[in-house]
Amino acid sequence: MKITLKDGSVKEYNEAKSVYDIALDISEGLARAACCGMVDGKVTDLRTVLDSDCSLSICTANDKEGLAVIRHTASHVMAEAVKNLFPDAKVTIGPSIENGFYYDFDHAPFSREDLDAIEAEMKKIIKAGAKLERFTLPREEAIKYMEEKNEPYKVELIRDLPEDAEISFYDQGGFVDLCAGPHLMSVKGIKAFKLTSSSGAYWRGNSDNAMLQRIYGTAFNKKEELEEYLAYLENIKSRDHNKLGREMELFTTVDVIGQGLPLLMPKGAKIIQTMQRWIEDLEDNEWGYTRTKTPLMAKSDLYKLSGHWDHYLDGMFVLGDPKKDKEVMALRPMTCPFQYFVYKATQHSYRDLPCRYSETSTLFRNEDSGEMHGLTRVRQFTISEGHLIVRPDQMVEEFKNCLALAKYCLQTLGVEEDVTYHLSKWDPDNREKYIGEPEVWEQTESSIRQILNELDIEFTEDVGEAAFYGPKVDINTRNVYGKEDTMITIQWDALLAEQYDMYYIDQNGDKVRPYIIHRTSMGCYERTLAWLIEKYEGKFPTWLCPEQVRILPISEKFADYASEVERELKKNGVLVTTDTRSEKIGFKIREARLAKVPYMLVVGQKEAEDGVVSVRSRFAGDEGVKPLKEFIAQICEEIRTKEIRKTEAAEETK
Repeated sequence: MKITLKDGSVKEYNEAKSVYDIALDISEGLARAACCGMVDGKVTDLRTVLDSDCSLSICTANDKEGLAVIRHTASHVMAEAVKNLFPDAKVTIGPSIENGFYYDFDHAPFSREDLDAIEAEMKKIIKAGAKLERFTLPREEAIKYMEEKNEPYKVELIRDLPEDAEISFYDQGGFVDLCAGPHLMSVKGIKAFKLTSSSGAYWRGNSDNAMLQRIYGTAFNKKEELEEYLAYLENIKSRDHNKLGREMELFTTVDVIGQGLPLLMPKGAKIIQTMQRWIEDLEDNEWGYTRTKTPLMAKSDLYKLSGHWDHYLDGMFVLGDPKKDKEVMALRPMTCPFQYFVYKATQHSYRDLPCRYSETSTLFRNEDSGEMHGLTRVRQFTISEGHLIVRPDQMVEEFKNCLALAKYCLQTLGVEEDVTYHLSKWDPDNREKYIGEPEVWEQTESSIRQILNELDIEFTEDVGEAAFYGPKVDINTRNVYGKEDTMITIQWDALLAEQYDMYYIDQNGDKVRPYIIHRTSMGCYERTLAWLIEKYEGKFPTWLCPEQVRILPISEKFADYASEVERELKKNGVLVTTDTRSEKIGFKIREARLAKVPYMLVVGQKEAEDGVVSVRSRFAGDEGVKPLKEFIAQICEEIRTKEIRKTEAAEETK
């Protein structure tokens, strides 16, 4: 057989050989470093025997595929360590992931002390250096084998495998795990690892199943690489909005109020108020929207009419018992059905369209407890929601305008480069999830695809992510941990007007069904605040800051002048406070810097006599002495234009 290697050279063998044996034939050093193979482009275990012509690349820790194998083997070592220390724990699955690995266990929650003990046990296992041996069993023998080990989750996994599946196991010195591989030849190949955290996770991601305990870890080939990654983790933890937002007193949560129901504290409320007023004025005054205000709840009849009752009931908060109560209400998970009835309250001609309705909508969604996190995934939230009722011939232009508005909002917030665009499509193999005929879905998806291409917007296509009534564009970003969240959505709806008997009168006097665009201009205010906290590490652009200026009198003797400066700033709409504490000026400056205040105005005798202020900023440090009127004009222009000033590196290190 002929084996074509990565460099194009060819090895010929008269007999079958394993990937590892071929690596050894190339060089002993390569065999020692080998983690897996790539056979005809497919990741393969080193133990895999090749018996026909193929291409082969040997992967080491320098390759992402090789590093993934190191991490996969580390997850098995972790599972063995857990079983050694906690024999009653039941093992489930333990894959490698983008930045490390995890393993889920049916066990009580693990503490940091438990993780440290598991790490120590893993080091013992690695030092012992057991080889990993792969073997297979017929289905019934495999089931019996795991039943005898009292591992019910493994039994379930085996039963769910296809009838013709090869059922393989790996034995690492006595600890045996069901696994398709690939794995290292020996646990000694794990050079540097760390267990980073633990959390709850539902078995198979289904909230109807058991809550398991997931331990996360990471592994690298070198200690230096691990230390660099752990330093990176510490950095992103300091930027995590759930930590930083609490430290900055932007929001908090309280157990007796409930999970997923954050309290916005005064500073956080001020930021969201600023964004909300900006969006409402933008939509109403510049983009042609008409504002509505609709109820927070409705009878179940409304949601049955829309299809939400059949397709979204599990995500709703229902008030009453549908089985026995005559009238059942539900908190609204979306505003669209309400705004449809605003439209229906008046007869419309073709000349009236498009009708662009907008609303600052507070919504309620019954998120799983395991999914909720800080401000990004909550049970009550507020969005910049809108629905456009349009003629079919207006649909493309209005959809493009919705994209343009979304892009303008992203640009203003300074986050446009942080997003990705997705065409979220239906799944034709899951017809029960959707309404409408296939040709409607094909036509609407094709229209969105053409729009995105015409606008030269790069995008990916995601099957199964559409709303039940139509495809959409999702504008997504990633948080500091790499998890992707949808920030803005624009949906194409050619179906719900029929269900709500919505129409307009055309030029011939006939009733015609309109199309509908469901959209957000900026998305969810709470999630956007979380995004901005992490983006700017709490150093918001001045126009968004809940405290834009802090006045720092050198001593109590200058309190009157400080009050005069404060009054003038407030007259001009600047958010300002004065630090009247009897502290040294250096201490006050450090406190203001820690509070991430954009501007500090130091006032003393000279400033009071000359009617000036000494300006220190988060952006450039000491900006010198300026007349008060000049500073006010400067900051008001910065706020008006929503300028995003960059913080100078020199100032960051002070």
